[in-house]
Amino acid sequence: MGVSAMAEAVVLALAVIFVGAGLAGLLANHFDLPPVPFYIAAGFLVAPLLDEGDVLQLALWGIAFLVFVFGIRVEFGGLRSVLRDGEVAAMTQLLVVAPIAFGAGYGFAVAFDLAEPLQNGLFFAAAATLSSTLVGSGLLDRDLRATLVHGRLASSIHLFDDLVAVGVLLVISAEVLTADAVTSKLGYGVLFILAALAIHRHGFGTLIRAADGSDELVLMGSISILIGFLAAAEYVGISIVVGAFAAGLAIHDEGARTLEVRNGIESIRDFFAAIFFVTVGALVTIPTLEVGLFAAVLVVLVLLVNPLVMVLAFSYEGYDARTAFLSATSLNQVSELAIVIAIQAALFDHLTIATATFEAIILAAAVTMVAASLVRRREELFFEALAGRLIRGHQTRKIDERSDVEDDRADHVIIVGYGRQGRWLADACEEADRRYVVIDNDPIVWGEIRRECDEYVLGDAMASYTWEIAGVDSAALVISTVDHRPLSASLLEREPDADVVVRADTSAEASELLGLGATYVMVPNVLAGDQLVRNVERAMADDASRARLGEEHRELFESLERHGFVRQFER
Repeated sequence: MGVSAMAEAVVLALAVIFVGAGLAGLLANHFDLPPVPFYIAAGFLVAPLLDEGDVLQLALWGIAFLVFVFGIRVEFGGLRSVLRDGEVAAMTQLLVVAPIAFGAGYGFAVAFDLAEPLQNGLFFAAAATLSSTLVGSGLLDRDLRATLVHGRLASSIHLFDDLVAVGVLLVISAEVLTADAVTSKLGYGVLFILAALAIHRHGFGTLIRAADGSDELVLMGSISILIGFLAAAEYVGISIVVGAFAAGLAIHDEGARTLEVRNGIESIRDFFAAIFFVTVGALVTIPTLEVGLFAAVLVVLVLLVNPLVMVLAFSYEGYDARTAFLSATSLNQVSELAIVIAIQAALFDHLTIATATFEAIILAAAVTMVAASLVRRREELFFEALAGRLIRGHQTRKIDERSDVEDDRADHVIIVGYGRQGRWLADACEEADRRYVVIDNDPIVWGEIRRECDEYVLGDAMASYTWEIAGVDSAALVISTVDHRPLSASLLEREPDADVVVRADTSAEASELLGLGATYVMVPNVLAGDQLVRNVERAMADDASRARLGEEHRELFESLERHGFVRQFER
């Protein structure tokens, strides 16, 4: 097949996948259900129209882009405080689950007389052990989960597993599995990481300055860096996923200067996510008996054994039951990088992955990704039914170590969330000489809370123990600045004697929360409109009112700048 014919085939396959993904997305949106099952089902239905080779290549490109996005999104500042605990749990999983999975894969390969049982056992172990960076890190679910402790713990494990997967991809990319060939590929990997770090330290900052405030130039420069790494990976003969991972590290930055990159990438991210899930569905085949057994064992390991090991590891580290459970449920799906390893093994002549092993990994990936997306919608119910009854309250050490609250608290204010509103409320309490306790579960702000607040609880606001040590029974006022209905409902279900102020996104949700017992509900859009009307009335009143209004507004922005909420530009 000529180059033009190959390009035409890929474009046709992409068109079929995109149409299938579009229809699947519309159905998911219509029924208000997670899109992942619909994408995978669409892929399975359009598979007869696609060539398997084209599907494999599109899957690799889709995964490469998503790994690139993951590299940009990782906030190392937030991971730093939980990194040790996350890596301990990841190592525990690797040491416990990997040998079990390898034994199962090797045993099945021998029992069904598959070629190279050792290699097939290793591929099976990789699929069972590596955790997903796509479903688990919530690329399709935009909620506050990723900023909380359990989200940070899961992200640290994803990062660890990504590094392991990158190492495996470098090893298997060697044309022959000899010491010299493997060392050469690992050397390329090291060079890619060093180049990424050099660009991150020097080149990306230069790009930002050269762009002179142009979001389009920053985005185009970032995409150019990605393409450069992908081309270099192809040139030296390693997986493009390794190049994408390095590119993500190259332009990763937790400051405001990558906000333009993130916003631009977000607009096309879902397109590649849809491609990935549809290609997974397209690779699924009706299983034979051996494939079904392979896949069933892999599903059990991923959905049950992995989370159990993680829950025990996090509990041993001192985390409460809810944090341990929610961290573990972010890791209960076959990783897309495990799929990459299987695909690369199928494409490389010097490796042997049996058809049964490959099909089992794909089938298990589809099943676990569908299950993970559905469980995510009902994880609180699963927690109450499973982990909540087994390990509730057994561990509170992490919350105790990270919190500082006096025993004689009474008639105090409890502030949930130390974002912009939380800081303003804390300042207001200090100006009024009113005692307050801050509750927050985002490691990013823990350092600021310790410096700026006298009393605080760094723990899960949906866990009973957090409220117990915050003294909710003796509080006069509880204010939640977090726009998260489950949290607001959980707080109101406790029926505290204190007045309760919560936050909602819509007036309908606010009405529901008032019906549940809230004293007052903040709705930002409504409040902003009300404030605008009042300010306009003041501006039309008289010269003194207009002057005072301008002065108050200036003081507001000066306060924002002091707290770092407004980017300061040179004027």
